[in-house]
Amino acid sequence: MTYSLANILTLSRIAAIPAVSVLLYVQGPVGAWSAWAVYAIACATDWLDGYVARNWGQDSEFGKFLDPIADKLLVAAVLLLLVAQNRIDGWAVISALVILCREIMVSGLREFLAKTAISVPVSRLAKWKTGIQMVALGVCIVGPFGPWGMPWVLIGEIGLGIAALLTLVTGWDYLRSGLKHMTREEAAAPTPSKPVGSVG
Repeated sequence: MTYSLANILTLSRIAAIPAVSVLLYVQGPVGAWSAWAVYAIACATDWLDGYVARNWGQDSEFGKFLDPIADKLLVAAVLLLLVAQNRIDGWAVISALVILCREIMVSGLREFLAKTAISVPVSRLAKWKTGIQMVALGVCIVGPFGPWGMPWVLIGEIGLGIAALLTLVTGWDYLRSGLKHMTREEAAAPTPSKPVGSVG
């Protein structure tokens, strides 16, 4: 299989996960900023691979399949590591849990609808959610080592809270759209006839 530049960019986002994971365990500002740099580059590929696919004619079914998986793997890995290291704690853990649960739910919904040849397009609000979520996680990675003496930990947690609220809204939109397609399919399905002599 030949990989296009867009596919390579998407795969690089997955390849960045172990690097970010290792760097998050390096103590002090060097580890925090190094992890942030790799994470920021990985997030940039999320926009870049889509741009390349659209404008260079590299749109493919493999890319459509892999892109959301790469996003979810990166977000899930960073969230779990930040919680494990207590860089995200208290009420912010609930935000992380909401985000993770929504990603699992949407993935399952997309998988089910793919069997019926129905796609669920990404809404503009969902794109805003993704952007805020990525920025908030980047702030949480830097944490207390951020510049200008600002309360970066609190800012990151507030960002995660906003992302979690948008996650609930967009998750409900996806679920409602999916349920609509499911009920439509059930209504259109023919009712099996009873065999002669059956009781019921």
